[in-house]
Amino acid sequence: MTATADRTVPDPTRTVPLPLREQADVRDRWLTQRLLDVLPGLMDAAGIDLWVVVGREYNEDPVLPTLLPATWLSARRRTILLFHRSDDGVTAVAVSRYPVGQFLPAWDADGQPGRTNEESQWAAVRRFVDQADPRTIGIDVSATFAHADGLSHTEHGLLVAALGPHAEKLVSAEQVAVGWLETRLPEEIAAMHAMNRLVHQVIDEAYSPAVITVGRTTAADVAWWIRQRFADLGVAGWFQPTVGLQRAGSPLAEERGTAVPSVPWDAVIEAGDLVHCDVGLSTLGLMTDTQRNGYVLRPGETGPPAGLVAALAVGNRMQDLTTAALQPGRTGDEVLAAARAAAAAEGIDGDVYSHPVGVHGHGAGPAIGMWDQQHGVPGAGSALVRTDTVWALELCVRVPVAEWGGQLVRMALEQGIALTGDGVEYLDGRQTELILIPSS
Repeated sequence: MTATADRTVPDPTRTVPLPLREQADVRDRWLTQRLLDVLPGLMDAAGIDLWVVVGREYNEDPVLPTLLPATWLSARRRTILLFHRSDDGVTAVAVSRYPVGQFLPAWDADGQPGRTNEESQWAAVRRFVDQADPRTIGIDVSATFAHADGLSHTEHGLLVAALGPHAEKLVSAEQVAVGWLETRLPEEIAAMHAMNRLVHQVIDEAYSPAVITVGRTTAADVAWWIRQRFADLGVAGWFQPTVGLQRAGSPLAEERGTAVPSVPWDAVIEAGDLVHCDVGLSTLGLMTDTQRNGYVLRPGETGPPAGLVAALAVGNRMQDLTTAALQPGRTGDEVLAAARAAAAAEGIDGDVYSHPVGVHGHGAGPAIGMWDQQHGVPGAGSALVRTDTVWALELCVRVPVAEWGGQLVRMALEQGIALTGDGVEYLDGRQTELILIPSS
């Protein structure tokens, strides 16, 4: 491979994954656009004039990696980023020993003879704050969102000491940090379409005779195959994939207040099984979270039992009711209550536990239930739903299947969706038919 200075502009909406160098180009371009188009409005809405993000190598604030150049895989020593809101926009400044991409340098680490790096670095922060004279200084402390609680105890103490009288201006930057993490550019949403397309392709391949030999392959084998396939494709899984089975004669079991499949996780896949997977990949600094279902045909069958087809349709209806409730300005708890009330009115037995997804798999922003909290989520459930966000629409329904002697089936679905000013859009579509897995 030879290096060349003439490289085409990478398009992540068409091909995922991109080569690493092209991924870096895309991510740096997104960062520039987000600093220009997203951050000023977030700081204005929160009433914050100066946002301070601090992290040390191996102890990074969760927000910090989203602000660094793509070639920075972590903080270097102590990295301090300052974002000053003015009439001209947001000035992004780095108080760091090393140059930080497009950030303006505010400290010459080698120009302070006789002083330790830490002292001169914090002195540079104080000089900048003195000059900016902000009314409010936002820092990443939050009791609700771990994503916005990244300022460590040590760094907080050093910052307070350095600020002197300005320390009285410190406020939580939770609203800015959460907004920064959950807001997606149109091009990021388009890229997540491509990412979800890749996930769906991998699942289709996993649910095929190329991977599954009925009567020999275990559910755990399929889970490990998916993880290896992601690695071979050049993307990372952000959690260990899971694959579960349901089958006639093995009813759901009660566990921690909810009904879950009782077939062991390492059981051999048999004809007539309902196969479910939960997988997520990471590339371009973004993540997906997806669940899909397949059916293993019995000899002579050309399709799944009507009861399983109906169960998936009920799951799709629960998706419809939840997306109808997903309205900007509502809290996560309000969306949860509306979706559950609509489901109850239609006689649907189901749970909703949807969450933002993007920079993190379980992303910053409103929680719409949790599997064990179906009446609201303290703290995160009170956050407001906003446009230009991406969600993992995650839920399940429980439906009796006549062909299985009336046994309840737990049909669990999870699908990426984008919420924009135009409404809800499924990322690469949703599952409306069971994936058929031949038994021979």
